[in-house]
Amino acid sequence: MTGEKEFQDKIRQLGTLVGELDQSPGAGLKVAARQLVQLLMEIHGTGLERIMEIVFESGPKGEALIDKLGHDPLVRNLLLLYSLHPDSLETRVLKGLDTACVRLRKFDAQVELIRMHEGVIQVRLNTSSHACGSTTKNLHAIVEECLYDQAPDLTSLSIITPEDEAASGFIPVENLLKSPAAHVATPAERG
Repeated sequence: MTGEKEFQDKIRQLGTLVGELDQSPGAGLKVAARQLVQLLMEIHGTGLERIMEIVFESGPKGEALIDKLGHDPLVRNLLLLYSLHPDSLETRVLKGLDTACVRLRKFDAQVELIRMHEGVIQVRLNTSSHACGSTTKNLHAIVEECLYDQAPDLTSLSIITPEDEAASGFIPVENLLKSPAAHVATPAERG
């Protein structure tokens, strides 16, 4: 049985080969090879979609099986490749953030979702005040790994730290609200 790492390597290799195909000379051969790949993808996608329909139609046990397939590391990636994953992108991003939160706790760091729109994700990474640059890079890597593991189909991922916001001069509204408002004495208090 192929392991998750080997499967990921094969998917990367497939992408590399398609890229090399695009760079190769010989327009006729290139077009034929691309059509072959597209046709195989369509045939496999149609077959997988029908398998998912049959399993789903079998009732609650089928729905549970689809859910299990969506969480299996190998099958999950195959379902994503064919746009058949049972969970929405939003659900998968939130799962990835949950995993990242668990891993970041031991570093006294947190991650929060700022924005999610059509595959464009923006998160804020809050680190302890004593985190150095290399630690922050490692924390970035953890967040990226957790999110791309669950949602490799993200369009883009932006990770913002408080240092990034300070450098830009941007102050989040919630930070403005943390300070108590100045108390203005009423006439009765002054009197």
